[in-house]
Amino acid sequence: MTRILLINISGVDQTGVTTVLTTTLADYNVNVLDIGQAVIHEALSLGVLAELPDGVMEEHLRDAIATALDRFSLQIRMTTVTAESYEQWVGAQGKARYIITLLARKVTAHHLARVTTVVREFDLNIDDIDRLSGRIPLAELDSRTRFGMEFSVRGKLSDIGAFRSELLHLASELDIDLAVQEDNKFRRHRRLVVFDMDSTLIEAEVIDELAKAAGVGQQVAEITERAMAGELNFTESFQRRIGLLAGLDASVLEETARNLAVTEGAEHLISTLRYLGYKTAIVSGGFRYFGEHLQQLLGIDYVFANELDVVDGLVTGRVIGDVVDGERKAELVRQLALQEGIDLEQVIAVGDGANDLPMLRLAGLGIAFRAKPLVKESANHAISTLGLDGILYLLGISDRYQH
Repeated sequence: MTRILLINISGVDQTGVTTVLTTTLADYNVNVLDIGQAVIHEALSLGVLAELPDGVMEEHLRDAIATALDRFSLQIRMTTVTAESYEQWVGAQGKARYIITLLARKVTAHHLARVTTVVREFDLNIDDIDRLSGRIPLAELDSRTRFGMEFSVRGKLSDIGAFRSELLHLASELDIDLAVQEDNKFRRHRRLVVFDMDSTLIEAEVIDELAKAAGVGQQVAEITERAMAGELNFTESFQRRIGLLAGLDASVLEETARNLAVTEGAEHLISTLRYLGYKTAIVSGGFRYFGEHLQQLLGIDYVFANELDVVDGLVTGRVIGDVVDGERKAELVRQLALQEGIDLEQVIAVGDGANDLPMLRLAGLGIAFRAKPLVKESANHAISTLGLDGILYLLGISDRYQH
């Protein structure tokens, strides 16, 4: 006859508690069916699900555990678990698992209450909650403080699209970021991260900066805004904008490159990705000259962008070769995945504009970064509150493993 004992221990965390407990269980040849331990601000919570061997009296084991742990002044609760109850618990492991990632500058109880309410409404059960970011100081938070946590939830989710949509609306309302991913074999085995450049890796649209130098800033900015919002065909709008740059002195390119502001978190993100063995690429509808500048600055592996035509030291208002539009971006992502010998599910694509949507949809993890409303609603994942290094939390990479 199977006899199972659930042992719960709580109190002030102290060195040796787990050793004393497991040594006592070992003295009785107990089988450990499950074990979990967490410490929050020196408060210990330890649980063991133990199967008792034949010949061991439950009351004897209970007394032995209580005696062994007496010097620690802990709260100990021991509950008998029926075989039927245990089998039901084991049977639940076949249900699909999802990871919900919450990103914010600051997290309140209200945020957690709203998120967990949505989880409950979709009949999902929370198995684990883990904080990915470092410990938050009591001092006034910096404008770039990062808070990341993930919920591991389990259950039958008949419409993941509806679940994502509900979380997206909640995130917008609460000014936080929420993402949901299936907890499958690909989630922790991504290998390639592909970035748009303008308004993603850098804070500006380079073509707008060049247009200011050429004296046509307002005209180009208006076209850019409409193109990124999906109101204009990208290729047509790009050709119209670049045509306005004809006659610009090419010396402006170097000066513009030197003054580009890299997006918050970009350097930290890419240095960590390189440290962990990821490949990185820029796939941009902007200009290769600036992509190569960022490549040298950040250590990016590949750059694909438009080649700006320059003759006799002047910009001609044309590009060399085909324009890198949305479809070309997706094609380049396919080529890179094939070249690296990886599945598209192992690719992460990051962008902000409508012309990024084809590659965001193609990649296993497509992230709309500080994107226009149309792009946020069309992409499966979005980050708006943190810098680019918030992506590390979506990958389940906690601060302790970041570089």
